[in-house]
Amino acid sequence: MKRYKKKEGFFTKLVNFVLTIAVACVIGSQVCTAANNNLRIAQISDAHFSSFEENTSYKFLKKSGELLDDVIFQINTSGPYDFVMFTGDLINKPQTDELKKFTHHAQNLIYPWYAIDGNHDISIDGPLTKQKFIEILAECNDNMNQKNIYYAFTPKKGYRVICLDSIIDYKITTNGEISNEQFMWLKEELDSHSQDIIVVCTHVPIIEPFTSPNHKMVNEYEVRKLLKSHKNPVVVLQGHYHATKIKQDGNLLVVACPSLVTYPNAFRVININSNKNRTLVDVYLKETNLKDIQTRSKLRLMGTEKLYGEEGDRNASFELGRKE
Repeated sequence: MKRYKKKEGFFTKLVNFVLTIAVACVIGSQVCTAANNNLRIAQISDAHFSSFEENTSYKFLKKSGELLDDVIFQINTSGPYDFVMFTGDLINKPQTDELKKFTHHAQNLIYPWYAIDGNHDISIDGPLTKQKFIEILAECNDNMNQKNIYYAFTPKKGYRVICLDSIIDYKITTNGEISNEQFMWLKEELDSHSQDIIVVCTHVPIIEPFTSPNHKMVNEYEVRKLLKSHKNPVVVLQGHYHATKIKQDGNLLVVACPSLVTYPNAFRVININSNKNRTLVDVYLKETNLKDIQTRSKLRLMGTEKLYGEEGDRNASFELGRKE
């Protein structure tokens, strides 16, 4: 009788073990399926990295390296992410040595990373041209081995990421534009990926967080009209204004990211989950862990509420539909 009970106990454990494995496989399959429909992005904008400059009344440059390292640590320890995107102004002065020093920090990311140029990254009459910018990034990052400074890639099936060059380099200005050649390329990208969700990355905004005649995209209306013609959802990640703002316009969602060196010294996390009927986008603001720097950064500015945004600009969820 005792021997029979031992056999029964072993058999029961065996059955429970098999059932546990089966349930785990089912759950794992569901998780994998959900993950396949999900795209998770970390957006860093306006890092303004500087290895030699003092703080200004607006930017906490002296601590730019520490702030960048803190964000990289946060990203590396809060994953997984499909990729990390730097939306311009990687450095504060358009110098080749500064960009190379920036890459030494960025290479510590454990996830794929990409970058687009900002107005502080490109010199009009100096050595850091657009071509040199992309070449330096390509030296340490195979993802940046692009022929053009504007480019596109597919992080996973159903998504297309389009990285724009919005910087004017033929005259001194902080305004931006999308050139005619690039505009036609953008149209071809949208037409070629008509069934995909589009993520557009630009430094100069297509929708201003607040009005600034000296920072706007001069052909923003035409670019915005083209993006809105896409039937599937379009999520735009932008920087330049150092502001925390989100705006939805139909199937277009525009996410403005603040700067690392200006209060609130933060970055963005964007989570996109899509199925046949709807696309859900969750946007989060992640502030620096270096609270002493953040406090001192805030004291340097007036009107910080504009840069910090409303609660709906910091953390919010949106539903985007497909246009018929």
